[in-house]
Amino acid sequence: MTTSTRGATKTPAVLVLEDGRIFRGRAYGAVGVTFGEAVFSTGMTGYQETLTDPSYHRQVVVMTAPHVGNTGVNDEDPESQRIWVAGYVVRDPARVPSNWRSRRSLDEELRNQGVVGISGIDTRALTRHLRERGAMRVGIFSGNALPDDGTMLAEVRQAPEMTGADLSAEVATKETYVVPAIGAKKYTVAAIDLGIKGMTPHRMAERGIEVHVLPATATVEDVYAVNPDGVFFSNGPGDPATADHPVAVMRAVLERGTPLFGICFGNQILGRALGFGTYKLKYGHRGINQPVQDRTTGKVEVTAHNHGFAVDAPLDRVSETPYGRAEVSHVCLNDQVVEGLRLLDRPAFSVQYHPEAAAGPHDAAYLFDRFTSLMSTVQMEGQRA
Repeated sequence: MTTSTRGATKTPAVLVLEDGRIFRGRAYGAVGVTFGEAVFSTGMTGYQETLTDPSYHRQVVVMTAPHVGNTGVNDEDPESQRIWVAGYVVRDPARVPSNWRSRRSLDEELRNQGVVGISGIDTRALTRHLRERGAMRVGIFSGNALPDDGTMLAEVRQAPEMTGADLSAEVATKETYVVPAIGAKKYTVAAIDLGIKGMTPHRMAERGIEVHVLPATATVEDVYAVNPDGVFFSNGPGDPATADHPVAVMRAVLERGTPLFGICFGNQILGRALGFGTYKLKYGHRGINQPVQDRTTGKVEVTAHNHGFAVDAPLDRVSETPYGRAEVSHVCLNDQVVEGLRLLDRPAFSVQYHPEAAAGPHDAAYLFDRFTSLMSTVQMEGQRA
């Protein structure tokens, strides 16, 4: 195997899409074979947070920014304990990383964690192809003795699709752990880990919340054993149509009227809990520059996304649900996709994007304050009662 710390190897690599489109380049990261769903991310920065976001489990991420790896890899920015992407696609990897926090090159980190990638291909052409044809299965094959194109294509078409994939339990914690409040403790939150990022409980801890992070398989009894002031449902990978257990837990929380906040996968879970359907987007929303309007204030936010599924809820009216009235609170200005839900008669809301800003803008940080306000209001009402 030919290796190099200066960006990419000279080992040949081939990217094969399930519709037969082929791109030829050089190996980047580990040499071998990988399969997943081909998606593209429009972020120009934040590649380390993207790689370690559990929501990208079983996805091969194409970076639309041409230069990747300039700041290397540090030990402060990972959002989980490992890289979760199934594969990585870049055009021009950095030859020499340069940053005061850098500990190793991105190429080295990918190799150390066994992540197969490819470089030196026209990522603009690949991105346009995915925009026109939609996200699809893909394989990356690298090495000095590769199969013929027909064999590689057949292997790609045998790989599992994202539709119908139940993945949250594969990325979630197996044991409950606690993130203590920073400063005085004001609230206790039970957070259902469906693929949570490390910055999310940290953002809550900054607001005086003690966060009990529970496995995706947690029961209603597990949730209420921590005596929570609020319940949080995290981001995560896979098809929300398979998430029957989290939906059942969320419905039980809604029945009790406990303040509830969900993000990304948690938004889709709330949609299902309220009786709405979900559907797969053509190529999804990924990156840190997606415009979303908060319809309750009219403000437009630049937000961080990673979702390939969306909630099918009406934009033009308030809906009646088993838990009272609900409305679409946020909408994507690019394509009018539902980006948030809000119950009008119970303390529950969700958004489809990532307000923790890791990586990404800070426009949506107010959502954590909105959650604490809900818990404060419910506490005061309980005291008056």
